[in-house]
Amino acid sequence: MRLTVAIIYNEAGSCRYEAIGEEKAVLGVLKEVDAVYGSLTSLGYAVVRVPLLPPAERVMEKLKSIQADVIFNLCEGIDGCPETEADVANTLAGMRVPFTGCPGSALALALDKARTKELLHDSGICTPRYQLLSPDTLNTFHLAYPCIVKPWGEDASHGISEDSVVTDSVALEKQVTRICQLYRGKALVEEYVGGREFNATVMGNRELTILPISEIAYSLLPGMPRILTYSAKWEPQSAYFRHTRTICPAEIELEMRERIDETARSVFSLLGCSGYARVDFRLNGGGELNVIEVNPNPDISPDSGAARQAKAHGMTYNRFIEAIVLFALERG
Repeated sequence: MRLTVAIIYNEAGSCRYEAIGEEKAVLGVLKEVDAVYGSLTSLGYAVVRVPLLPPAERVMEKLKSIQADVIFNLCEGIDGCPETEADVANTLAGMRVPFTGCPGSALALALDKARTKELLHDSGICTPRYQLLSPDTLNTFHLAYPCIVKPWGEDASHGISEDSVVTDSVALEKQVTRICQLYRGKALVEEYVGGREFNATVMGNRELTILPISEIAYSLLPGMPRILTYSAKWEPQSAYFRHTRTICPAEIELEMRERIDETARSVFSLLGCSGYARVDFRLNGGGELNVIEVNPNPDISPDSGAARQAKAHGMTYNRFIEAIVLFALERG
């Protein structure tokens, strides 16, 4: 008997990201849905798509009406509100139907970047020094320049641009004010770590597999900060997109690979992740490995970093997607 898989996702529509020109990240989930649907269908699963539209109350009722053996969770939040991603996962957990990816607790924790960094620091895992700031609290700034200014509760590089790295108080005030106005909250300000950048995808529940590590390589013009901006991910005509590439497997020594593997495992477990997640790293000037982001349920479209790493591990895209389903069944 064939298993039925329901793919849930946030249907693209009018949301707050349109007003700031960042709707491409929201539309990107549809490409991901098409790819997952095609893979599962070709593997013999009975697959249904379940688009989720606001309001949130309607979404929760729709979830509870789903009849499936497994739910493939590709929802990234309802109506442009990333915090509802965890609400959806929490509702799925209450339904007692196996679902893919991380639980709501991990999704909520990783979205709160300051809370995540505090947990990493308290656990002895290196992460850049940081402050949460608003225009009213700029007088408390005590970090060392340069710094990078980010929204405290967004993903998909929302709010990250060439102007995000600041080197003086004028630029800091301008960027903190912008982030607080556009992204409805405080700004996360971190000391900028400018060394090599890596990421690792972790897969599994109790027994974890680290897929081959990737390096993000930049060939930007002098003066352009080496950071993974929104345009580097979503705007093919931009200089950041054209001058940012991924090397997988990364060309690193065994000792560095082992350090990244060990830290990625620790972070995955510390945040309570399951199924799959990605951990991003940077080296500082002393060669120390710093965790700069944790991304539960990262993009798994065919051209994503996770899919590229799975291919380097010897997995076809279909088997990569099926592995995610099997982890859900194992946990369920």
